[in-house]
Amino acid sequence: MKSILFTNAKLKGQNGLQDIYITDGKFKEIGPGLAAKVTAEKVVDLEGKLAVPPYVDPHIHLDYVFTALNPAAANKTGSLFEGIQRWSETKGRLTKEEIKERARQAMKQEILTGVQYIRTHVDVTDPKLTALRAMLELREEVKDTCTLQIIAFPQEGMYAYQGGDKLVEEALTMGADLVGAIPHFEYTREDGVKSVQKAFELAVKYDKMVDIHCDETDDDQSRFIEVLAAEALRSGIAEKATASHTCAMHSYNNAYTYKLFKLLGLSKVNFISCPTENIHLQGRFDNYPKRRGLTRVKELNEAGINVCFAQDSMSDPWYPVGNGNLMNILDAGIHIAQMMSIEEISNSLDLITVNGARTLNILDQYGIEAGKPANFIVLNAKGEFEAVCNRVSVACSVRDGEFLFERAPEVITTTNGLLK
Repeated sequence: MKSILFTNAKLKGQNGLQDIYITDGKFKEIGPGLAAKVTAEKVVDLEGKLAVPPYVDPHIHLDYVFTALNPAAANKTGSLFEGIQRWSETKGRLTKEEIKERARQAMKQEILTGVQYIRTHVDVTDPKLTALRAMLELREEVKDTCTLQIIAFPQEGMYAYQGGDKLVEEALTMGADLVGAIPHFEYTREDGVKSVQKAFELAVKYDKMVDIHCDETDDDQSRFIEVLAAEALRSGIAEKATASHTCAMHSYNNAYTYKLFKLLGLSKVNFISCPTENIHLQGRFDNYPKRRGLTRVKELNEAGINVCFAQDSMSDPWYPVGNGNLMNILDAGIHIAQMMSIEEISNSLDLITVNGARTLNILDQYGIEAGKPANFIVLNAKGEFEAVCNRVSVACSVRDGEFLFERAPEVITTTNGLLK
């Protein structure tokens, strides 16, 4: 029996320090003073540092990462729609091996910043399904290090791209975990509605989850979120359904939004916001004042509707930067959403941890609780507010009771008295 005892851990929302006892890759017991009660092969003193469940990145396009420097992929307007056009023109030259290598590097960067769970949208508007085949192989190869969920995503439209709906279904039979759609990119509203309905039809048929790029536009008449929520409510798989982006909600009038929130609460749909990406893409057709383009994160959160943050892109035709560090995403997101009270800051780690886990539908295996897999990270902070305020780094990451990595503490070598 492998056993390890972590002592003097600060756990989120709890007073005092706790010990964490792990055996055979699972949390066995959590509480104060365990060092006097249990015998472990290894003891690690966390010295009061904050231990939290691993970061979750619920929305990233791993098949696109690190393609921004390709001159043919240059997005001169910085808009969502030009990004899709540039990708359409260049994706046909990609190989499975190249896609895997780029995705593996992106995952490594995320893992080294504390991520252990990733959901990726994979473009299936490609008759060869090259990217999907790459991601299916990668999912198996990295499973001991990171949990990867794959969305069959029709980037160029389920119906705007000829046969897109059939390619989505083929991807599901090949092993994709979720059904995707992009209704605001379809040629007509009717096709957009049809794509949402088709996504839920396929999800029920193949027992899959749903994650839809929904209303990623500044057009206040883009209202596919109401269609998504209604279909989720009718389908009986509501808590397995997710709306990504929903930027148009930023521009909805309050009377309509009031009615919408009732439906959202009933449907229990999850929301994913990509703060840095959407602050970059949205408002491109505005003069001044320019809209921020972020969905109503603060209002959703206050209404008890599950919402989480994600990276979305790492150096691709939509977003030229991004390094997979969700603490940077969190920092930007709470600023843009004006969630900056002391209480909101202290609770904001939920936006990149437990809320993301709820979206991925993995809460039964996620969290620092006895009986669950021993997956957690330790932050270089003594509490939640300090961690977010200082955007602290990750001291170590533990998965199934084994270290994925440990970082040596920073050592100040100067003789200056102020910095000792």
